Amino acid sequence: MKKNGKILFLITTLILLTALIVSNTVFKKGTYSQTNYYLDTVNEVSLINIRKKQADKLLPEVDKIILDINNEMSLQLPGSELSKINKNAGIKAVKVSDDIFNVIEKSVYYSKLTNGEFDIAVGPLTSLWNIGNKNARVPSESEIKNVLPLVNYKNIVLNKAERTVYLKEKGMKLDLGGIAKGFCADKIASYLKNNGVKDAIINLGGNIYVLGKNDRNKDFSVGIQDPAKDSSSPMANIKVSNKSIVTSGIYERYLEKDGKIYHHMLNPKTGYPFDNNLNSVTIVSDKSIDGDALSTSIYGLGLKEGFEKIKSIKGVDAIFITKDSKVYITDGLKNNFELLNNKYHLVN
Repeated sequence: MKKNGKILFLITTLILLTALIVSNTVFKKGTYSQTNYYLDTVNEVSLINIRKKQADKLLPEVDKIILDINNEMSLQLPGSELSKINKNAGIKAVKVSDDIFNVIEKSVYYSKLTNGEFDIAVGPLTSLWNIGNKNARVPSESEIKNVLPLVNYKNIVLNKAERTVYLKEKGMKLDLGGIAKGFCADKIASYLKNNGVKDAIINLGGNIYVLGKNDRNKDFSVGIQDPAKDSSSPMANIKVSNKSIVTSGIYERYLEKDGKIYHHMLNPKTGYPFDNNLNSVTIVSDKSIDGDALSTSIYGLGLKEGFEKIKSIKGVDAIFITKDSKVYITDGLKNNFELLNNKYHLVN
């Protein structure tokens, strides 16, 4: 009887220990991540200080949000809503989803704000250069001259009541590569907040949105990419919470021919890459869609005009890095910015 009692005690103890381990596993909070490849880039979303059961429920939904936006706004997918709009250029208006209508509407707003430095009608030019793909090339001057008249956001006709998009000229082509990731990051952040997530990192191919605090309950420290081609280390850090951080730089995608480098940020007015003294522009904003659209257009405006433009936009800050290694930051970042590389000089 004593032996049986000991066995029963051991079995009971094992059951209780197993239950405790399972309970701790189920209820223990940690960081859970998911990675995918949509929107022509690697995306990673990390949920912080959350239970695994909740993460297992939310992360597949996040994946679906990215996939749906990819299927709506991809330039490469023949069946995407964007492709349908482009195929019907000069023919008829196309009824679209709320998502893509809102993105195009916001794009037109930023085109007006920057006097056309940001223009989603740049599609004929990006297709001509194809920078970032293996068949990238430097087009002839006549080729560029032929497509430039098609690059004009003023020929995008939006009907909000009918939710339609019409491109006035045949051959026009919209390219949402400069704004879709920002819209997607905002949509993910909204979904997570609505489902009780307080802390997260959304990284869509370098477009970063940080929600709440890090795993040490402090503001996130986000590295600013060193524009030097041979560097993989950040040149600075910024401390942020509930902010979007988007960088556009000439080091990201480029084509080199006959010793000359042609970067991917094309001037919609000339058809050639923007030519100024900037290496990169980083936008820090509440909404990632704003940061996405502004990072390229502010780069196009150059240091002086771009800096003044950012100062005029409420809730938006920027970091400008010049080709001669000077760093300019707007006032809202002065207490949160840390320079890490003495090759660079912070200009007051």
